[in-house]
Amino acid sequence: MPTASLSDRPASFGRLLTDRVAATPDRTAFLSPDAGEPSGWRSLTWVETGERTTNLAAGLLSLGLEIEDRVAIASSTRLEWILADLAVMCAGGATTTIYPTTKQDDVTFILRDSGSVVVFAENDDQIAKLTGTDLPDVRVIVTFDGTADGQRVLSMDQLAERGRALLAERPTAVTDRIAKLEPEHLATLIYTSGTTGVPKGARLVHDNWTYEGAAVDAIGILSPDDVQYLWLPLSHVFGKVLLAIQLTIGFATAVDGDLDRIVANLASSRPTFMAGAPRIFEKVRAKVTLTAQGGGGLKAKIFDWAFATGIRVSRLRQAHTTVPAGLKMRYAIANKLVFTKIQHLVGGRARFFISGSAKLSPEVAEWFDAAGVQILEGYGLTETSAASCVNLPHDNRIGTVGPPLPGTEIMIAADGEILMRGGGVMRGYHNNPAATEEVLSADGWLHTGDVGSMVDGYLKVTDRKKDLIKTSGGKYVAPQKIETVFKAICPYASQILVHGDGRKFCSALITLDPDAITEWAKAHGLDGVSIDELAASAAIRTMMEGYVDELNSKLERWETIKDFIVLPRDLSVEDGELTPSLKMRRRTVEAQYQAELDALYTD
Repeated sequence: MPTASLSDRPASFGRLLTDRVAATPDRTAFLSPDAGEPSGWRSLTWVETGERTTNLAAGLLSLGLEIEDRVAIASSTRLEWILADLAVMCAGGATTTIYPTTKQDDVTFILRDSGSVVVFAENDDQIAKLTGTDLPDVRVIVTFDGTADGQRVLSMDQLAERGRALLAERPTAVTDRIAKLEPEHLATLIYTSGTTGVPKGARLVHDNWTYEGAAVDAIGILSPDDVQYLWLPLSHVFGKVLLAIQLTIGFATAVDGDLDRIVANLASSRPTFMAGAPRIFEKVRAKVTLTAQGGGGLKAKIFDWAFATGIRVSRLRQAHTTVPAGLKMRYAIANKLVFTKIQHLVGGRARFFISGSAKLSPEVAEWFDAAGVQILEGYGLTETSAASCVNLPHDNRIGTVGPPLPGTEIMIAADGEILMRGGGVMRGYHNNPAATEEVLSADGWLHTGDVGSMVDGYLKVTDRKKDLIKTSGGKYVAPQKIETVFKAICPYASQILVHGDGRKFCSALITLDPDAITEWAKAHGLDGVSIDELAASAAIRTMMEGYVDELNSKLERWETIKDFIVLPRDLSVEDGELTPSLKMRRRTVEAQYQAELDALYTD
């Protein structure tokens, strides 16, 4: 049963924490990696979380932190990120998030624009980005693993020690500060990772986060007995909202931002749910499928039969149609022979995954559903505190992003743009009234920039409004739709960019998935050949032509890919081609390969 009320909810994020500690002090709050523990995880109860947070919050107060003062966090996802954020919330500050991969110039811009007075820096690499540049507002740096001098740079332990000293003099310093916080006080500045243009800081207040927690609690899909596995960047709104939901409902979270350890951590932490970007699910599906089919023979035939059976069952379930007894029996056999192995791969207890941040392929969602692990696709933006719509386990409509959360309204404009109003919508862009006026109307409607439609109360998102392609023949093409279909078809592709605005036909840039293509090369007598050599080879060209032909068979004539280029390397966050949430920076990639694209249209 829901524990939070949309109308009667805590005034602040800090109150969410103190209420949670009071309600379930001895339950596990967080698990963090620890090789010394038999399980591989060290646990922290809610009361222990509250104590550590209080000491850190008091440390921030000892530094003179005032209500709504900005405090930046530049770190990968880890327990210390969460404790720092909770401390900022309880001290009345406003967390400003910085991805650990952010370049120094952008770090400088964010810190200046936000006016951050304290920075939590993960290590010496992050500290280095704060030196040699003029940051007049930054008074102190607090580091998780970096080198501290006890003055300008404090360790987490040194900050906590300052806090304990303050609490010895003023035991109620932190609770007094929490009591002063109001719903409209600024809680978070999240700078859009920027697929185009200069980052803009979305102003999210305490009321945004308490709404998100209460709204997700109200739909009843999670309970205190759930266990979450969290790897998402906490600097991204998708990661941050999961903290608000956790504090509201009270489940435990295993935290580790290392993407290379996801599969191992799923097996050891055995979560009941996990949120992620579509690319993670695409890679799991591709790896499992290629492994099962690679050897051919009876194993491959059983695998294919099992998924043909599972997809039939999935489609009947989606249509709310009874599964015939014979099919139900065949599915039970498929489950025992194939699907339980996949379920075991993700820990054996997963009730569902949640997908967001980019469009999920219906084929990928259906594959997981057939295997007995639902993916609930959701939708939201930085400007809406992430969660605005999400599918429901008992009525998961694949191809949609679900109904709006309670308290969120959706309207489709005349040109198809999705407009949104409700408790999660930001209060504007920091120091940028002009940009705010462009997207936020006086009566509270946010122009999302996405195009879509409502189907029986469920939202369907087509593409970004600015990404729509208009060919020279006047036909509109939604590139994201085509890209999503292709990545579901081709297990060897990591990224695809569909190009064609103002052109006479659509073309594409394709990158190879390093792991999958290495296995393919071994099986085709090309073991040891580098990725860039493979990309230029006739063998890869022929293989990709087959997948492009299959893609084209699913498209309208004007949408089809007439030519393509296989790039010599994958796109990356480090090179600025992907955002930290793994969305493609389309304009950046097109500009980088402009000459190659132009050559495709030369007669």
